[in-house]
Amino acid sequence: MSTTSTGNFSRLLGDQGVQLFDTPTMPNSGAEKITPTHGTTVIAAKFKDGIINVADRRATAGNVIMYDEAEKVMALDDFTLISIAGAYASAVQAIRFLKHSFRYYERSQLQELSLDGKLAEVTKVLGQGLAGAMQGIGGFIPVISAYDRKSKAGRIFNYDIMGARFETREFAAAGSGAVQIKGALEYVIREKGNFKDMPLKKALKELFILLDIAAALDSATGGLAGVLPLAKIVTEDGVVDVDEKTLKEAHEAALQSRALVGEF
Repeated sequence: MSTTSTGNFSRLLGDQGVQLFDTPTMPNSGAEKITPTHGTTVIAAKFKDGIINVADRRATAGNVIMYDEAEKVMALDDFTLISIAGAYASAVQAIRFLKHSFRYYERSQLQELSLDGKLAEVTKVLGQGLAGAMQGIGGFIPVISAYDRKSKAGRIFNYDIMGARFETREFAAAGSGAVQIKGALEYVIREKGNFKDMPLKKALKELFILLDIAAALDSATGGLAGVLPLAKIVTEDGVVDVDEKTLKEAHEAALQSRALVGEF
């Protein structure tokens, strides 16, 4: 093994001639157009114990619903979540790389990769996929939620397509329904208080309502119809799935909110 690859999984792959993303080429004129499957709306918000991530379950290809049980929130390690919007295949490939990268560093260096190091790896992945993103294929946008055990606080980071990273104060959203609800997220804070002060059930209800609003304004977002939305949290105890009972209670509360509007 090359000593230059110690602790660096990306360099290790490069030493073996392996690329994370092959540089794509657009089809020749007259060829069938490629329509990749995309994941849609994801939201991350703080609550009093950490960070909650929610996502609708819909994956689309153009105007076709490909799947209504897509996993768009996944654990990268015990204290880091990634939510994905955009090209699903590229995102899953990147997640697989990131998991191996974090694990390789820990095993080769006998210590965990720092949070800054993990965030830099996400930037690197987005940079490696930039050629495809610039051609309109393969691009995806991640939202990273992590519990920082040094500061003992949940932290949220969003990215642009080129890998620029921004830490957010209360929430982040990505995907086709995100634009429609970012203003609503600000409204919730102004009218109902900071997400970081909310208990889990209250924060989850508010986020489910926002998913429902996104679905009403964006045909690619599945919202509350059919399969329950996905929700995971990360706290000082690590990454945990929100239990089905809590999901159903938040789902019912969000639907009741919709019904009240319908009475007018």
